[in-house]
Amino acid sequence: MPPPSADPSADPRPPTVPPTEREAEWLARTYQPGAANLTVRAVIVGMLIGGAMSLSNLYVFFKTGWSMGVTLTACILAFSAFRLLQALRLVKKPLGVLENNALTTVASGAGYMTGGGNMAAFGALLMVTTVRPEPLPMIAWFALIAALGVFAAIPIKRQLINQEGLAFPTGTATAETIRSIHGDVVGGGASKSTWLAGSAVFAAILTWLRDAWHVIPGTIGLPATLAGRSLATWTLSLKAEVVLLGGGALMSFRTGWSLLLGGVLTYGVLAPSLVAHGIVTTVSYKAIVAWTLWPGAALLVASGLTSFAIDYKSIARSFTGLSRIFNRGQTSDGGIAAVECPAWWFPAGFVVLSPLVIALMVWLFQIPLWAGLIAVPLAVVMGFVAARVTGETDVTPTKALGPVTQMIYGIITPGNLSGNIMSANVTGGIGLHAADLLTTLKTGWLLGAKPRHQVYAQLFGVVAGAVVVVPAFNLIIPDPSVLGGEAWPAPACVVWAGVSKAFSGGVGALHATSRVAIMAGLALGVALALLEKLAPRRLRPLLPSPSGLGIAMVIPGSNCIAMFLGAAIAETMRRIMPKVAEKTIVPVASGLIAGESLMGILIAVLIVAGVIAA
Repeated sequence: MPPPSADPSADPRPPTVPPTEREAEWLARTYQPGAANLTVRAVIVGMLIGGAMSLSNLYVFFKTGWSMGVTLTACILAFSAFRLLQALRLVKKPLGVLENNALTTVASGAGYMTGGGNMAAFGALLMVTTVRPEPLPMIAWFALIAALGVFAAIPIKRQLINQEGLAFPTGTATAETIRSIHGDVVGGGASKSTWLAGSAVFAAILTWLRDAWHVIPGTIGLPATLAGRSLATWTLSLKAEVVLLGGGALMSFRTGWSLLLGGVLTYGVLAPSLVAHGIVTTVSYKAIVAWTLWPGAALLVASGLTSFAIDYKSIARSFTGLSRIFNRGQTSDGGIAAVECPAWWFPAGFVVLSPLVIALMVWLFQIPLWAGLIAVPLAVVMGFVAARVTGETDVTPTKALGPVTQMIYGIITPGNLSGNIMSANVTGGIGLHAADLLTTLKTGWLLGAKPRHQVYAQLFGVVAGAVVVVPAFNLIIPDPSVLGGEAWPAPACVVWAGVSKAFSGGVGALHATSRVAIMAGLALGVALALLEKLAPRRLRPLLPSPSGLGIAMVIPGSNCIAMFLGAAIAETMRRIMPKVAEKTIVPVASGLIAGESLMGILIAVLIVAGVIAA
């Protein structure tokens, strides 16, 4: 534990203090060189938890389009696992604070392997080409991109965390959570562990009864009709999927009610009108979303790019800071250089990994060599930008960076759908994993951890995640035609595939109403992003979330309803019982997600093996 005078939930000195003084203060008051960090058991358990969470995120991603947060859940799971192992007398020494931090870093590297466009790109690739690359090259592809993101974080860590003290809100919250569960075992750690375990068991049993024994219906229809058809026909129904409730509980209430609003407008207003006018000829989720994906994708892309452009100061700081990052004249470091990762790690990692990534781009996706040579340096620079934006806002702008890359490659390599998608995957993957490592490094900075150990931990994690997600994807999605259907809506894959087709083939081939819808989506996305930035702070919660509205147009209405219910329950608890909410919402929601998703994947394995019937 840190010395009594240090508060590991806050930086030792405010950002106005000279950088060398801040770093010297951290070395003197917070850094714990003698504490265990990356132990063998932390690596092993971290890879196991991270692998399980990557499976969970895979399931959730193809259901909702979101990748759920990993670090908060992982640190609670790690604490719970070691308490159980101690009770069973399988381990003697309790898990330390910095050991948990390193373990969480491993788990985060693995769990986020579904994000950054990885699974969106993989799914979209299969949707537009139906060619499934071999598993081993795809494992290498995802691992190498993520590793490049890890090395891209190294030269900007001191600038963003040590010297500027950027917030990285999730990293700060994780530090506070680790301190809480380890420092208050009875009132904090144990209760959160119990809530997480109980909700996971409940979700697993429910999923087994629903999907294996079929004694619980998956969908519960609402007693009403619309345009002469039941609401369930328009996908407006209740689902017995607690993973959606858990996902909603972890969202902001604004995103939750925006999903409900978008779902009602899409399937209760727009879809019946499209059918009535003969634009959509079949009343089914897949037929409706084939049209609504265009305004939905346009809204998501426009809002993401506008928010990105509005934050021009952050972007400018990303580039102006590069001169300071690589300034060789900065020799007065107060001893911090002996603790931080050596500066040569980044160029060495870039020189070693870049040729491998480019070779895979050429071999797997037929991207011209010259285009690959452009893609990797461009992605690293965008990774720097993504890291700063994440540090300041807690949002990694992959929704903006991915389409920008798709647009660039749609122009320079026209007609190459696979190259268009996977070049954007490079940008998104590098940006996400650079931001993810910096988020966990922020946790380590607040707790006094060793930065080098966290880099090692992240590399262990990305390897574990890549090894898990590719075979798991092939197992649960054996037929790509199910993507974009009601069982596996895969909204992010639908959007990436749609954007790729639009940039590669142009929008001229679309139905005239689709082109109008795209323009409306673009205008709405820009308007909402501007309102979000310019409106008074007290009015912002009343504005619809562009992400919520856009995603609602590419997932079933039933998913929107369920996630709204989760967000509403969580918001009600925060207002009525704030202390109970603080202890229960994150662990219960995480348990519901983990329990259903892991049981759902187990059932899929048993169905493939012929043990149970589909």
